[in-house]
Amino acid sequence: MIKVGTTVSALSQFLKERFPVDKLNFHYMVEKKEVPIHRMSWGYYTGGLTMFFFMIQVITGLFLLFYYQPTVSDANVSVEFINRHVEGGALIRNMHAWSSSCMIFFAMVHLLTAFAMKSFVRPREITWIAGVILLFITFVFGFTGYLLPWNQIAVNATKVGLQSVEYVGQYLPGQLAEVPRILRETFQGESSVGQSTLGRFYALHVVILPIALVGLLGLHLLSVQLHGMSQGVDKPAKKAEKFISIFVFKDLTLWASVFMVLFVLALCVPFDSFLPFPLLAPFNALGSTPAGIKPEWYFYFVYYPLELLPFWVVLLGSIFGVAVLILTPWIFKGTSRRTLSFMATAAGAYLFVMTVFGEQIYEFFKH
Repeated sequence: MIKVGTTVSALSQFLKERFPVDKLNFHYMVEKKEVPIHRMSWGYYTGGLTMFFFMIQVITGLFLLFYYQPTVSDANVSVEFINRHVEGGALIRNMHAWSSSCMIFFAMVHLLTAFAMKSFVRPREITWIAGVILLFITFVFGFTGYLLPWNQIAVNATKVGLQSVEYVGQYLPGQLAEVPRILRETFQGESSVGQSTLGRFYALHVVILPIALVGLLGLHLLSVQLHGMSQGVDKPAKKAEKFISIFVFKDLTLWASVFMVLFVLALCVPFDSFLPFPLLAPFNALGSTPAGIKPEWYFYFVYYPLELLPFWVVLLGSIFGVAVLILTPWIFKGTSRRTLSFMATAAGAYLFVMTVFGEQIYEFFKH
């Protein structure tokens, strides 16, 4: 009984420190809140930009729902109809596609800057973990949304992705080996990628993932508000600015500028123009798998290592990486910000190199 009481008391103290409800008031969360000004202050804006692009995703996605048909017979036709016959349809779809990539990009940048600024130290552990899970959800958003236009490249890429999930089972012991197969069958819904798969990916993309993301985002933002902005640098900043209204005004000004760039980009540059395969080419079950099939750019950091290294090596590396991210508040609690900045820079360099030069690296080692 003593051990149980001690455990409950420790858990209560942990939650009280992470969620100080006495600070849930207008004075602390609005009037008193300040943002430090230092050389890393730009990092405070990356989270806001990620949320801004998510809001663009929600708004443009709702418009697309008016015309999109989640059936294998009509999905591609409905996308073509949106692009060619709906007034402003091509613009909305381009904004949705461009903001999707921008959201994932800034989510990764936000994670790296938060890591470099040591924004995960006590009592911000839950803030960090919620942010890591939000990043994973963002990647799943990209994966599920990729299938919805139901084109040749998307369907075949989804088949490869789901097969890769099942392949993990070969490296798991005992009954755990069945889990990847069950997951693949659950998401696929039938013997091959078809109507059940499209319906489930559609439900994930427009209902389940948004609900999960909004819930976790609420937890993440609440935690940030309760604990304020992290210090960010080793020595406390000598200057600070009011969160309301100076920082918020700067944030909104940045959002307005970014929206203008996004609007012009979506208006002038179709997202499809950067892809090796046109999105409007419908899936043909009798057609051959397109040569050079590969996922979206934000999966290159895993895709090219899979092409060059044994699957088990990448799998172990991925499991290790995820574990380190989740346990970061405890693994790196005593690490200096200088070291963390170096590690974040190294990780950013790896992501950049594999995204931009991954294909050249693959071709070099392949031959």
